[in-house]
Amino acid sequence: MRLDKYLKVSRLIKRRTVANEACDAGRVSINGKVAKASQEVKAGDIISIGFGQKTVEVEVLEVTEVVRKDEAKEMFRLLPTSQN
Repeated sequence: MRLDKYLKVSRLIKRRTVANEACDAGRVSINGKVAKASQEVKAGDIISIGFGQKTVEVEVLEVTEVVRKDEAKEMFRLLPTSQN
């Protein structure tokens, strides 16, 4: 699945266009490398997203095309970050 779509489906970012903008600005990385919106996401990847002064790191647990809102949190696991 594309990174921008994963961010939207997992509800880490609310809209796909916002996810695209974050990727274009270089605020999203996969496994330590800055990622483009079109990069493929798979289970086991570590995604870092910069939200202003805060950085959120998650581990991808599953990639699902369609998911209900209350089940979206099961697609990833929040990782502790040293920048919080």
